[in-house]
Amino acid sequence: MSAPSGECILVVQTGFLGDVVLTTPLLQVLRQRFPEAEVTLLVTPAAAPLMAHHPAVDRVEIDDKRGADRGLRGMLALGRRLRRRRYALALAAHKSWRTGALLLLAGIPRRVGFAGAPAASLYTERVPRPLALHDCERLLQLMRPFGALGTTPQPSLALDQEACRQAHALLAPARATGRPLAGICPGSVWRTKRWPASAYAELVRRLEAAGYACVLLGSPDERELTRLVHERADGRGLDLGGATDLTVLAAVLAEMSVVVSNDSAPMHLATAVGVPQVAIFCATVPEQGYGPRSEHAQIAQTDLECRPCGRHGAERCPRGTDDCMELIRVEDVAVAVERARALAA
Repeated sequence: MSAPSGECILVVQTGFLGDVVLTTPLLQVLRQRFPEAEVTLLVTPAAAPLMAHHPAVDRVEIDDKRGADRGLRGMLALGRRLRRRRYALALAAHKSWRTGALLLLAGIPRRVGFAGAPAASLYTERVPRPLALHDCERLLQLMRPFGALGTTPQPSLALDQEACRQAHALLAPARATGRPLAGICPGSVWRTKRWPASAYAELVRRLEAAGYACVLLGSPDERELTRLVHERADGRGLDLGGATDLTVLAAVLAEMSVVVSNDSAPMHLATAVGVPQVAIFCATVPEQGYGPRSEHAQIAQTDLECRPCGRHGAERCPRGTDDCMELIRVEDVAVAVERARALAA
């Protein structure tokens, strides 16, 4: 079914930052299919700056679901705000009950969502979400009612010029060494997704000895973690933990020769800016559909029958061993760094 010229379309993705990045292929295909439509993306406050300049998005709306828009009263108010935009079509990339209810409250006549979502009964059209596919491809199923799906584009971001300027300034000490830059991102929201700080510190020492200039990166909440890695690496590398917001972090990652991260938002950001990367999977596995969708990526992990122990990992190892984190060898990650760079050469 085609869309009338000038139709307003809403895409909802209020999940984690990585989920927002993985939604960008859907946005690109939507733009190609309906070039005259006005596309609005509904995201959390944290993700809004990251998507503000994406060429497939005309407007960014915010669902502050843990703040001003939380609870039933907040959802009703947000529904009224969305209703005023008179959207003709909505794509529910986020699978929550709140998403389905919000689109109904917004009075959007066509609501496409996943058949297995908690609020599937509230959608006017439901599509499958094959678990065997990468999440980029699963999300693209939302375009199924509009014809052939075609090739899935790569995740993408549009870097802000001011963010690039700030990134350039922050990286000046590392760039002055004349060495290739290695971005080291040791954080994750979930503890069982985090390769140990001691292992990251040893990796920094090895990479610095091999001729890299390492740059430690993390959110403000991860400032203590990057400080610990920097300290255990005997002060090697440039510690930028807590020094970047998301837009500047993306711009910093774009200047790296290689990025090493856990299964976390920086992994997806590195994919979106096209940088060679090594993704370390501890409690989770790439086969869940959230691995780096890149030809220049290498995976570091250990083969354990207990993996994955959940969709996101947890604060504690269910078996009390932390083997999925502890058994990944530093030398294997260092080799993977060279392989990732070779793939991009």
